[in-house]
Amino acid sequence: MSNLTFDPLLIAIATPLALALLIALGLPKRWSVRLAYVAFAVPLLMGLHTWYHFAGAPQSEGYVFLTRYSTGLDGENSLGISLKLGLNGISMPLFLMAGIVGFAAGLFALQSQAERLKIYLMLLLIMQGGLMGVFASVDVFFLYFFHELALIPTFIMVGVWGGRDRSYAAMKMTIYLTLGAMISLVGLIALYVQSGANTFDLIALKRHLAANPLSVTLQQNIFGLLMFGFGILVSLWPLHTWAPLGYGAAPSSNAMLHAGVLKKFGLYGLIQVGLPLLPAGATHWAMPLAWLAVIGNVIVVGFITIAQRDLKQMIGYSSVMHMGYAFLGLAAGSALGIGGVVLMMVAHGLSVALMFLLATSVHHRTHTFAMDEMGGLAQTAPVLAALFVAGTFASIGLPGFANFWGELAIFVALWKFSPLITALAVSGVIISAIYGLRSAARVFFGPPSEHFAEVAARHPPVDLRWAEKIPALLLLAALFAIGLWPKSLSDPIQGALTTRPAIARTINADGFRVVAPAPATLRLAESNSKAR
Repeated sequence: MSNLTFDPLLIAIATPLALALLIALGLPKRWSVRLAYVAFAVPLLMGLHTWYHFAGAPQSEGYVFLTRYSTGLDGENSLGISLKLGLNGISMPLFLMAGIVGFAAGLFALQSQAERLKIYLMLLLIMQGGLMGVFASVDVFFLYFFHELALIPTFIMVGVWGGRDRSYAAMKMTIYLTLGAMISLVGLIALYVQSGANTFDLIALKRHLAANPLSVTLQQNIFGLLMFGFGILVSLWPLHTWAPLGYGAAPSSNAMLHAGVLKKFGLYGLIQVGLPLLPAGATHWAMPLAWLAVIGNVIVVGFITIAQRDLKQMIGYSSVMHMGYAFLGLAAGSALGIGGVVLMMVAHGLSVALMFLLATSVHHRTHTFAMDEMGGLAQTAPVLAALFVAGTFASIGLPGFANFWGELAIFVALWKFSPLITALAVSGVIISAIYGLRSAARVFFGPPSEHFAEVAARHPPVDLRWAEKIPALLLLAALFAIGLWPKSLSDPIQGALTTRPAIARTINADGFRVVAPAPATLRLAESNSKAR
């Protein structure tokens, strides 16, 4: 249990939700805006607090800051549901990332002058509170509940404040994401019922299933439900088409929170629930998942991304493509691969949020997302150009940024899984460089297009204002900090994963079963970048 006089996890969840409730009850706009700065800052501060104190905090069952709140549904002969909050080495980096991205998105929203700003902020605050709850929850029921709480505002914001094709985008997102949520819910209910543990507590489930594992067939079926249900939420190919359309239509702060944070829920669910509780199922589905990811997400979607002429659509498709790397790390099944996925989730969340922010800043100065109608913007907005190029380098995975370590760990782990799939996956780095550098060249360098020359004549573009610089610099600084000091996150991740055996297969009289080989360790910060 936490020995602090306050619960940083509950504060991070409750603060934005409380302000959202006050706004719904009629809080004046002036106070809504002022308090919103505090409500978005508190989760960031709590994230930094938990990261700073993580190593020295007392642990219980691998979790720190562990606190349980009774719900009335967690007693004897009940459903076994309790609000149990805590962080382990996997959830802590994502909890921190959610705080950083949420604060940047909130600052960007507050200076956006959006119509009906009070309602806009209320919905963003609900998203932020739900996102902090996802990564702080130890109870599987509340993990799912907080995801749904954060998901609902997405549909509303795209439909009301979205751009082109917003009605169609909102409807498509609703259909796909509801389908994915329902499939994953069926899988979670099946896990609860078939386990016989009579609890949704993740710690208790792990302990019970370690002593009483499910049959191989049940594991395969339940993991398949979770893989495809969570996979839709993460945009696993070919059920990915909602993502670029939705992000292209979504208002910027919503796209930052959804693509940067909420989209990681499916991967997080597979890492925290699917892999440790259903190892035989994960082994069974590893190869199909790897081929779907490398052929569909990395190669097919990668070439589609190259073909994009709309800046925001290109960023949306690139997000789908990079999720392919994450699925490949899960398929590899080792501590190194899964650790790389967690690092990549953090890095991708920061970098894609930065790119959506900067894309909107470009639009404010060019009045278009069509890259063919831009050009030469670096002459009048050099700071914007520098940040955009830096964000592009981060997305590509250039050394010095956080993305590099995640991709490197995934590729190293994937080589032991399948050299052929690894070679195909590495080709995605070239694809990323092509569309990333070409977009930077078209937007900022070379002669201005006729459209941009006309716009510039009427509305001379200016460089980034401080209201735009601060959230962008915050995201970029986090990418640099992790890139230069990966041990700040890799050590907690390693501590959580080395207690889990790497997934391996042997054949006995009963067919495939999972065995426990020597634990793999995660060494992301060593200069030789080797796992041993």
